[in-house]
Amino acid sequence: MSFSTLVTRRLPASVLDKLRRIGTVDLYSGDSAIPRDELAARIADKDALVCLLTDAIDQQLIDVAPKLKVIANVAVGYNNIDVPACRARGVAATNTPDVLTNACADFTWALILAVTRRLGEGERVVRAGRWTGWALDYMLGMELRGKQLGIVGMGRIGRAVAEKAPAFGMQVAYTARKPIDLAGAEHMPLDRLLATSDVVSLHCPMTEDTRHLINEKSLMRMKRTAFLINTSRGPVVDEAALARALRDSRLAGAALDVYEREPIVHPDLLPLENALLIPHLASATTETRTAMADLAASNALAVLGGKPPLTPV
Repeated sequence: MSFSTLVTRRLPASVLDKLRRIGTVDLYSGDSAIPRDELAARIADKDALVCLLTDAIDQQLIDVAPKLKVIANVAVGYNNIDVPACRARGVAATNTPDVLTNACADFTWALILAVTRRLGEGERVVRAGRWTGWALDYMLGMELRGKQLGIVGMGRIGRAVAEKAPAFGMQVAYTARKPIDLAGAEHMPLDRLLATSDVVSLHCPMTEDTRHLINEKSLMRMKRTAFLINTSRGPVVDEAALARALRDSRLAGAALDVYEREPIVHPDLLPLENALLIPHLASATTETRTAMADLAASNALAVLGGKPPLTPV
């Protein structure tokens, strides 16, 4: 039996070949997210959808595709998919956990080091020709040794970040639904974590409970010398409130890889020297992105072959 799969963004050739073994592949080759009306038109006769986090797959889209059996998201998050609507229709929804854990954890530490040592500021100074030479008190940053790293959300990535903390001499505090077995890490309520941590790193999923979890009120609880890192989901942070805190020196700095309205960044963040702004690169290694795409394809193939998906949501 032959199946038809819609792929909403270019994927490695090896992954596309894998999907073509069981049928046809309709590939959207645009450089940005597929327009919604085009997505609705092209999904109508498909058996499978391989999509990205930038594609909003809601009940209306699911309903126009009566043959659809599986939605394979090339991402660990799946807040772009209406999972209850999938369940109601008997459509399998899958994601790509685990394969991006190490890349995202390493990237989180890259952000921590970059923002606490002001690397973004320094690089801009050199490129602009404004560096006049070494000075004892020039562009001083914060050392990590002896400081507390507060992790909000202790899933796979949060734990991987925490496990690297001893190499930098940092103590770990974390919030989670229940304590985990991690030597030297202290489980504590969010309010206490915010008030006591020198670096706060966000690794929670995007839900209605976590939308604007970091807002004006929570930012006021943080130390004026603290740094905020977000590699989770953009809407977890109220960007307008964060910009005010950074501008008014109520927070030492922030490093963001995700944004509320990607690819749009709140304009008040753009001129701030103490804001390190990165274009959603946490999982962006050749090895990891290829593994993510391959796992998504494997999920689609499993369902189309009458088997359970490897990583259902």
